[in-house]
Parts: sequence; C-alpha cells; structure tokens
Amino acid sequence: MSRAVRPYKPEDRTAIVAILAGSDPWKKLGYTDTDWKKLFDPLPAGREGFVIESGGVVEGFALLRPKFLMGDYLELLVVAPSARSNGLGSALLKHIEGLVFARVKNLFACVSDFNAGARQFYKKNGYQEIGPMPNFLIPGSAEMLLRKTAGPARSA
Repeated sequence: MSRAVRPYKPEDRTAIVAILAGSDPWKKLGYTDTDWKKLFDPLPAGREGFVIESGGVVEGFALLRPKFLMGDYLELLVVAPSARSNGLGSALLKHIEGLVFARVKNLFACVSDFNAGARQFYKKNGYQEIGPMPNFLIPGSAEMLLRKTAGPARSA
C-alpha cells in the first residue's frame, strides 16, 4: 500500500481522536475523548501537525512544538494499533526529523516509563534517555525525557 506524510488538516481530527482515544499509553494516563477533542479544536497555535496515510486512510499523527530547549519538541506521535509494526511510525518520525534537523540541532520527546514499546522504538531510532520526570502526568509514573541530536546547539 502507498503511504504518505502530509500536513494535518482539520478534517483529520475525527480519525486522529479515534486513534488516540483507543490507544495506550494515553488510556492508562487518563486521557479521554474530550481531552483529545480540546487539543484539536483548533490545533494549538505554533504547533505543526502531520498525518501519515496508508492507502488513503489516516493511520498516524505527529504534533511538533518548535522552539523548545534549543531544539524542537515532538509532543505527540501515535500510530493506529492496527497499523503498528509495519514502519509507519518510523516513516512519520523520519519525516519529522528531516524538518527539524534542517532548522535546529536537537529534537526532544517524552515517553512514559511504563511504555516499553515506545522506549524501544525511540532507542532504535537514535534517541537517548536524558532522565525521568517523576509523577509528571500520573502518580507513581515518570515521563522520560528523550533527545536526538545532530550536534551542539551552538559552535564554540
């Protein structure tokens, strides 16, 4: 099947909310359909959204926040559970990295400490775990700050 990454459009909202509402780690973190609808009504100012389609169907989404800690922050990356493990997440991530590393040297992300699959995914894609942020979203769990770099933000 053909796959393509393109900018988010408001008409993608329903498909993306359905993917997020039915996916972990967000269910475990307590996010609801209402939370996701608020995020996309409208997309927060200054954010860049991208979808990945497979065969014309929205199968994933990434939300990028530019200008974060001398880099950019990948605020959200999700692939539909039924479409996982076939390269869509990696393709979407590579697209984001291409945009980011053309303008800055660092890309940051966070992943829940209990989300072993996501931690492995980011490690495989060259991300380093910087450290935990305990009790950041829910009690008893930490968000792990991740970084992929193309070099120092400044030269000496």
